[in-house]
Order: sequence, then C-alpha cells, then structure tokens
Amino acid sequence: MTVGSAEVTAAGIARLAGVGRAAVSNWRRRHADFPKPVGGTETSPAFALREIEQWLRDQGKLAEVPLRERVWQQLVGHPAGTATALRQAGAVLLLVHERPAVWQQLRTAADDAELTGVLPAMLDAVLAARLGPEHPVRGLTRKALAPSAALVRAAGDLAAADGAPQAYTFLLGRHLDANPRQYTLTPPGPAALMAELAASGGPLGSVLDPACGAGALLTAAQERAGQQTADGSDGAGATAPQADAPQAGAPGAPDAPVTLHGQEADPDLAALTALRLALSAPGAPVRVRAADTLRADAFPELAADAVLVHPPFNERNWGHDELAYDPRWEYGFPARTESELAWVQHALARLRPGGTAVLLMPPAAASRRSGRRIRADLLRRGALRAVIALPAGAAPPNGVPLHLWVLRKPGGGQPPAPHLLVVDTADLATGTPAGRDRPDWQSVHATAVEAWQTFDREGGIEEQPGVRRSLAAIDLLDDDVDLAPARHLPPPAAAGGPAELARVRERLTATLARTTELTPRPAAGDTVPDPAGTARRPLTTVGELARSGALVLRAGGAGTAATSTGTTLLMGATPPEGGREAGEAPAVLTDHDVLGGGAPSGALPEAPASGPAEEAVLLREGDVVVPVLGGGAVARVVDAATAGAALGRNLTLLRPDPAALDPWFLAGFLRGTANTRQASSYASTATRLDVRRLHLPRLPLAEQRRYGQRFRELADFEGALRLASRLGEQLVQGLHDGLTEGSVAPD
Repeated sequence: MTVGSAEVTAAGIARLAGVGRAAVSNWRRRHADFPKPVGGTETSPAFALREIEQWLRDQGKLAEVPLRERVWQQLVGHPAGTATALRQAGAVLLLVHERPAVWQQLRTAADDAELTGVLPAMLDAVLAARLGPEHPVRGLTRKALAPSAALVRAAGDLAAADGAPQAYTFLLGRHLDANPRQYTLTPPGPAALMAELAASGGPLGSVLDPACGAGALLTAAQERAGQQTADGSDGAGATAPQADAPQAGAPGAPDAPVTLHGQEADPDLAALTALRLALSAPGAPVRVRAADTLRADAFPELAADAVLVHPPFNERNWGHDELAYDPRWEYGFPARTESELAWVQHALARLRPGGTAVLLMPPAAASRRSGRRIRADLLRRGALRAVIALPAGAAPPNGVPLHLWVLRKPGGGQPPAPHLLVVDTADLATGTPAGRDRPDWQSVHATAVEAWQTFDREGGIEEQPGVRRSLAAIDLLDDDVDLAPARHLPPPAAAGGPAELARVRERLTATLARTTELTPRPAAGDTVPDPAGTARRPLTTVGELARSGALVLRAGGAGTAATSTGTTLLMGATPPEGGREAGEAPAVLTDHDVLGGGAPSGALPEAPASGPAEEAVLLREGDVVVPVLGGGAVARVVDAATAGAALGRNLTLLRPDPAALDPWFLAGFLRGTANTRQASSYASTATRLDVRRLHLPRLPLAEQRRYGQRFRELADFEGALRLASRLGEQLVQGLHDGLTEGSVAPD
C-alpha cells in the first residue's frame, strides 16, 4: 500500500535496503537508471518512495518494504506534516491498545470513508478516558482524518505485528531522531538518576514535570515507581514499615499507580508525549497539558510527591514583567536573567510538604551574583539539600558539566536542614579529554545516589576529597553564595600523596633506563643499503593488495551500543580473555588513542530507539590501524590488550593475511614520510590520507619479517618514550601540587 506522494531521503533508502548511506551514494553514481530527485535540496535530495521501491526490487535489493518503514514513510509524506500524522497514528494505537475489540470491529467492517467518519468519536472517548477531558491530543476531526485512512489502517497493522506501545516508541523515536535541533531531549542516564534521587524521599504517588518535553523524566519516574511497587520498598531501598504504610489505593501508597502530570508549551510535543505516557504506563493516570508553565500553570492546586524538571536554560522571555507579584516567588523575585530560579520556585510550589524536587541546571545558576539572594534564602530555610555536578556530555548542551539540584519542600513539622550536600562526579567520564565521549553512567549513578541517600538518612556524610562533602549552610551565606561543588570540595592528596609520588619516581627511573637500552642503532655495523637498489625495488599499493586478497580494508565509525544482546562481532573478531561480559558494549579505539599510543578510550553511541544496534568493526591482534586525518605518519599494530575494541571514526583498519604479509612490516612502511606525502590530499583546513594509495615494496615473507622485527623494536622504543613523558609530567605536576598544598616539604 504505497502512498504516491510519499518521499524518502538517502537515509531512508539506506534503512529500506538495510545498507549504509555510502552505498546509496554509490548506487546514484553507478546506476544511470537510479530514480531522479523529486524534491529536497542539493545536499539532501528527496526521492519518490514508489520509484525507489520499484528500483530496489528490480535490482534485487528489496523483497518487500518492512511494515515499520512503510508506516514511517506515510508519516513523513502526510500532507498535514509528520507531527500531525504521528498524533493521529498515536491516537489510533492507543485505541487499539485500550479497546482492541472496538478496533477490530472498525477495521473489518468499515471502508475508508466510513472508518474516518466514525473514528473521531471513538478516539475522543478513549483519549478522554485515558488522558482526562483537557487532554492535548486535539484536531482529530473527520476532515483532518480524511486523508489518513491508509495511515490509520497501517498503524493498526503495525500494532498487531509489534504491539501498540512498541510501535509508537519506534515512530516517536524516529521522529525525534530526525529533528534533533527542534527538540531538547533528556538522555536516559540523567533521567533515571533524577528519578532515583526523587524516589529516595518515599513512594512516588504523584509526579510532575512542568517542562516535560518528550516525557523522558516522567517515563523514568513511572519505571522507578514500578520498581518500588515490585520490591515493596521505600525510596531508599529499605522495606517500608507495615504498621504505618498507606493503604492500597491511598495517595502515596507503594502499590497505587503513580499519577503522571506534565506540561509542555509546544502543543504538538505535548500531544505526542501524552500518547507516549498513556501507552508506556498502563494503568497510570496521565494528565498532560499544553501551555506555558510559568505564565499559565495548568496544575495550580497540585501537591505532588516529586517534581522532576529539565527546564529551558538562559531564557529571557519567561514572563519576568507580568509575573512580578506571583505567589510562587516565596524565596525572592527572580531577575530577568535567572529563569532557572523561577523554575526552582515553581517546582517547590507544586510539592507537598516534605516532597522532593530534582532539577537539571546550568552550572552558572549556582554562582551568578544576580541569583545569590534566592540561593541564600533556599539555604536558610532548608529547601536546597544537594548540588551534584555531572560530567560534561550528560545532557545538552553537551560541552557543559551540568548540575542537579535536589530540593525538599519545608514543612510537615521538620526543622530546617542545616547542611548542604555537594557532590562532584565530573571526573567519572570515559574518554580523553573528559566529556568527549559518553559519561560512565554506572559510576555517576552509584556515586550520586549513595551520597544522597546517606546524607538524607543521616543528615551528614563522611567527606571524600574531590567527590563529596557536607557543608554547613551558614558557612555558605557570604557575599557570593557560590554553590558550585568544585569550589567547596578539597582536591584529593596530590598525586596520591608522597608515597605515590615516590612510586612514580621509581617507575620513571626504570622507564628511563629501559629507554636507554631500547635506543635503536642507525645501522648494523658498517652495512649501509645501496640507495639506488632500494629505489629499484618493485612496489605495490595497499589498494592492489586489497584487491588480491592479501589484506582486508575496513573504515571505522559505524556501530552503536546494543541495548541487550551486545554488538555483533564482525570479521571474526573476538574479545580478549577476561574481557567484557556478554552483552557489554566494547570500548572504542579513537584516532586520539592511535596518535597518542593510548588504550581504547571511546564508547559506542547508544542505538536509537527507532531501530536496532548497528554492527561495529572489532579489532583482532595483528590488525594495522591508520588515522586518515591530520597528515601525520602513524600506523599502529593491534596487540592482545587492544583486541576486541571497536574501530573509531577517521580510522582505517588493514587486516593482513599472515601467509602473505607481516603486520609490522606493513605498519612500518606505511609510516614513511615520503609514502604518506604522496598518498595525501590537501584541503584548505585539513589533510586526508588515501590509504589505498600507500606504497609497499614487494618482498618475500622472510625479508618482510626482518624489516618487521626492526619496526617492532622502534615501536617498543617509542612506547617507552611516551611512558617516560607521561610519568615525568605526572611527577612534576604532583610535586607542584604537593608543595603548594603542604603535603610535600621543600627539602
């Protein structure tokens, strides 16, 4: 059932055929009969879906368009736009999920005109029952649904094949992935951490997100509440006392379904989020409203158990002029530049006494002078309980290490809390420099939750230098009221203290001695090769060797982290003994690691919700890895410690046949300056290496191994020099820190 007006981009064609986008580009160049673009732009052309399907079938590259892809292309090609079409499809999926018998009757008995004629009343009924009478999923009229009969039926078929919640998760995930600049999303890691921190205050009976976006925080809260129900535990993980436990169905009861409240200024996104929550949280009351939260609060009487917010940052037009006398500003009227503090006070205003709010905040909100009076009042009254610094890359904007603020609404007969917890997890990140790759969320989550639960339970916590500390609120009430954790956490002892510095010095001394031993000789004895004879050696290229089967070439960069079963091993690669566990994503060897001689430090990106994980190219011992950007002469032979890692971007893998090529011989000749120069192309801002054009001499395997042994010795010497350099820098910086901090005496 093809929609004639539907269009598809190169990325969509790649998904249809199960190939990469580079393959689609090759088809366009090599096949004169490839369909011509019908829209889009020169850099991102669009093609008619019907023509693409037919061409793929004629070429034997497609047997049938998967149902998921067909529904997606119908959404993209809908005359009312993708968001409107997705709203219609989501409402149909909710009907299928909530009232399957009604849908089956409609599906089998109605023609297209009758179907779209009776459907609006059916959809309004199920939406009102599930989302309340003021739900945001509007515009499902007979006129609006008239061009959507094919989409409606296809959505029902997809629900029958995959399940309605899974079908909507796929479609919404694909829509969000396709519009990354339109939506600011909260990643799963911070969302789960925020829900866990909020749940520490007790059972989650009602949760509010006043800037709910795509619903990540409410989804995480619902999942955490479901864990509380399954475990029969309170928020801190201990079994709830039976005598004083609320009765089933009472507000705050552990086994009562959590009520999810959300508000979003974007009407389309509010509708899509409401449908997401209704489908993913069966039995949970869902109330989502479309309105500007600060100007038009949709839940003025709500007293929630928890409020989770990822507010918009640095917003000047938040209602400063018209909200000057709003009763929510209990802790002070925020300045025009302090929109985040307006969200903080809104969150506190919508909590029950003793309820917990967790907000994702920019680091500047903890130290800007314009907000110091509000921060001071939050401390005096015991509302602000913790500030947790996250690693860079935790959430957009990814280059900034964001903070989590944990607040507790005063009241309920509790005296004001006299202390503030500060935690810094900014150094718990994978990759070098920190934040270049994904944070290590397992470590970040464990560190933050353990610190908060201990502090919340005991009112204080044992100090851990550089990581966590409990501060007296009165000590923070100075002229700045600066709450940034890094300002108040003493650093760990310099380089581990004097004992560790002594060990570094011993290692440096041993490494320098080994470097002296490994210093290579220019030539063996008086034997000097004849330059003329060397120049006459027959040469071949890497491209010719690849065509003959003497080696295999692969480009890096593809691959995503699987969510459950792990990444498929390509080209026979196997992880090393004692390596990662089954299902664990491999580390990534980056171009920085190759250039610096370091261990794999990167991480695979997470697979999008709209599709399966992509396979990564995994390394084997004896592979040769070459960076293609930067113009340097570098080639690295993979050792046992690096085997099993994934190949990163801007790297090319050469896998030689051991019967034809020695890997050290191959890597050594690829590093020749003249060789890399003749194989490089130059642009205005970068140099790129064409690996296929690199030259190698044609030599017998025995002669290759003679060269390879010498190249291996040079690699050992280079590694020793790098290690000596790192140890020297560590020793020098450690001594500077020790002398300035007083842990090392000057004599």
